[in-house]
Amino acid sequence: MNRSPINCTGGKYKLLPQILPFFPERIETFVDLFCGGYDVGINVSAKKHVYNDCSEPLIGLYKTVKRLSNEEFLKKVCEIIEKYQLSQSAQKGYGFYECESSAGLSEYNKPHYLKLRDDFNARTVKDDSYYVTFYVLIVYAFNNQIRFNSSGKYNLPVGKRDFNKHMEEKLLQYAKIIKKQDSIFECRDFRNFDCKELSENDFVYADPPYLITCAAYNEKNGWTEKDERDLLDLLDYLDSRNTKFALSNVTESKGKKNHILQKWLKSRKKYKIANLNYSYKNSNYQRKNKESQTKEVLITNC
Repeated sequence: MNRSPINCTGGKYKLLPQILPFFPERIETFVDLFCGGYDVGINVSAKKHVYNDCSEPLIGLYKTVKRLSNEEFLKKVCEIIEKYQLSQSAQKGYGFYECESSAGLSEYNKPHYLKLRDDFNARTVKDDSYYVTFYVLIVYAFNNQIRFNSSGKYNLPVGKRDFNKHMEEKLLQYAKIIKKQDSIFECRDFRNFDCKELSENDFVYADPPYLITCAAYNEKNGWTEKDERDLLDLLDYLDSRNTKFALSNVTESKGKKNHILQKWLKSRKKYKIANLNYSYKNSNYQRKNKESQTKEVLITNC
């Protein structure tokens, strides 16, 4: 399995062996309605790929990786790292920064990273430099994740690692795939995505924020009950046009139930439900409350 260099909350990389077998063998146009970290799309074979996400910086980054040569992109990454004096442990080692591998590089990188983050948040022009800077921020951020506050400012603290050989290899492998694909990128609310041109030979994958979970993307009404109902209506519309789809979601989590999803499924017997088995072993709540395990599912009409 190929893995994206972008670590988005709710990424499906570890679930791909369970998810992909439910996708059609032949797909004309594959639509990733909430593409996020892109882990699914780079592992799906189709004549055409359409990637959509409501995060403009993320979509802009993907377009930049596709448009620039690998040499150009890497050169810009290195220039930013050097400009802000961020660590380069692969070349200089941890000792150069008076840090130990086990503790990480956050103590050294923190002031340099915060300067980079401030400069990024102050930018008004979204050019190649903007999106490459966004990538460098992700690399040096906590757990290589993405988070913006309500004002649209990137606000993650510094992480422990840097742009090492492993990160570079993931980036280059990803770039190789994205350049090879016949793909387009869109930044729309899913309700505004034009599904009218899709046919029975196309396939839509929806991995929305989970209504009853408490991830960062779901804070402050990031995904509402109206959003949930509107998405389910869209999937019904696709089905009415014989367009195939798959939906990732959870029916239960931490003692909560997704009553909207459960009611929808109860009245649509034709849709297939596959239980996904993934151990959330890093969750203290899950360890203490085994009876309240998250029940993740994949729902398809094919």
